[in-house]
Amino acid sequence: MSEPKERAHRTVQVVPGVHRWSVKDDRIGGVQSDAYAVVAEDGAVTLIDPLPIDEKALSKLGRVEAIVLTAGNHQRAAWHFRKLFGAPVWAPEDAHGLEDTPDATYVAGNSLPGGLVAYHTPGPVESMHALWMERPRSVIFLSDLLTHVKAGTPRFVENAYQDDPGRTRRSIQRILDHLPVEVLCFAHGGPILRDGASALRRALDEDTEAPTPSEPL
Repeated sequence: MSEPKERAHRTVQVVPGVHRWSVKDDRIGGVQSDAYAVVAEDGAVTLIDPLPIDEKALSKLGRVEAIVLTAGNHQRAAWHFRKLFGAPVWAPEDAHGLEDTPDATYVAGNSLPGGLVAYHTPGPVESMHALWMERPRSVIFLSDLLTHVKAGTPRFVENAYQDDPGRTRRSIQRILDHLPVEVLCFAHGGPILRDGASALRRALDEDTEAPTPSEPL
């Protein structure tokens, strides 16, 4: 099954309009997994890679009107919440491993519910996207590009668990080159609320597992 067994009981505000919840994910050895909800000015709620959570906690945020997945392996509790709230599920085109059919698909550059914009970030898997929103602050949801489960510099997932670790590094560099980065939201670990661009540069500078030119990319 795609869902972790643990269920969260509350959300925490990251910045105005963005809320987060976490569980210890039994599917990946108890590592922390995180999900997000974006609340628009009109009260519409968009869930990003939703994890199990008490329904009342989500209802407090507003009416759930859309669910956006960053990759096929982040479907998590999406189908449960689609059935519960009647909200359509958006998934990347060519997302693999989905247990049900999404209501809509997207590609890089598409505008999505919640004021999100899709940005193709292959590496962990081919059809993975970061999601960027400009307001109220420049926020990027990084999916599995980096983790931040420990304090300090974000870390890349071990190369053995990525389809193409070299492309993952290039995806981070492309984000730095093309997107304004202030707030970083991770699929695994706590957010970074200020100067996210510096955190991404440190992640590249301190990376000790980057493939060398002799390794296949």
